[in-house]
Amino acid sequence: MEDLSFVSLALLAGALLATGLVAGIIAGLLGVGGGIVIVPVLYYMFTALKIDPAILMHVAVGTSLATILATGTSSARAHYNRGSVDMDLLKRWWWAIAIGVISGAMIAGNMSGGALTLVFGVVALLVSANMLLRKEGSALADKLPGSPIKEVLGFLIGGISVMMGIGGGTLGVPTLTLFNYPIRKAVGTAAAIGLIIAVPGTLMSIFFGWGAEGLPPLSLGYVNLIGFFLIIPASTFAAPLGAKIAHAIDPSKLKLIFALFLGFTGLRMIYDVMM
Repeated sequence: MEDLSFVSLALLAGALLATGLVAGIIAGLLGVGGGIVIVPVLYYMFTALKIDPAILMHVAVGTSLATILATGTSSARAHYNRGSVDMDLLKRWWWAIAIGVISGAMIAGNMSGGALTLVFGVVALLVSANMLLRKEGSALADKLPGSPIKEVLGFLIGGISVMMGIGGGTLGVPTLTLFNYPIRKAVGTAAAIGLIIAVPGTLMSIFFGWGAEGLPPLSLGYVNLIGFFLIIPASTFAAPLGAKIAHAIDPSKLKLIFALFLGFTGLRMIYDVMM
C-alpha cells in the first residue's frame, strides 16, 4: 500500500466502502452509530490490507473522527430541533470536554498503535459489561454531581472518546442516564458532545499524522480521505436496511447482540496486542 497504483487504490476503496456498508447496517440494526462501529471494522479492514500496525489504529481512529464531523452535525441538528439537547448543560460542560479531547488527542498522538488498540479494547469491554449487567432504569444518583466531579466526568468523556475515535453517545449516554437523565435528553445532548469531540479530534489527528510513514493512499495525516468520502454515503445508504431488520427483532435481543459484538471486539483487540 505504499504507492498509488490502481490495484492499491481499488483494494482500499473497496474495503472502505464495505466498512461503510457494514457500519451502516449494524448502526441501523442496533440503534448506534459513529466510531464504536466504524473503528473496529476499519481496524480489521486495515489489518487485512496489511497497513503498518504502528499506525493502523491511529488511521482508524482519525478517519472515524472525521466521519463524525458529517454524521454528528446532522444528528445534533435533528436532536436540537426536537428540543432534546440540554444547552444549559453544554454551556457549563463544553470546556471540560474540550480540554479532555485535547489532552486525549495529545496522548493518543504519542502512543504506540498497540497501546491505542488496547485502550479501545478495554473500554469496549467495559461498555459491553455495562450493557449486559446494568438493570434498565437503574441510576447512581438523582442528578449530575456538582463541581468539580461534573467537570472531571466531562474531561474523561472527551479524553477517552477521542482516543477511541468515537462520538459522544457511547460514553455520554450511559454517564448521563447513570445520573437519572431522561434518555431522550441524554441521546440528544450526547450527539452535540460528539461534535465537541470530533472537531478538535480530527484536526489533531491530521497534525500528529502529518508526514507519518506507511499511511494508506490519499491520507491527510491520520485521516484517510477515501474512507471519509466512502464511509459516510455507504453507511447512510445501509442504515435503513439495518433499521428494517431491527423491527423484526426483540429490542432486548438487539441490546444483547450489540453488547456481545462489543465484548468480542474488545477481547479480540486485546488478544491481538498481547499475542
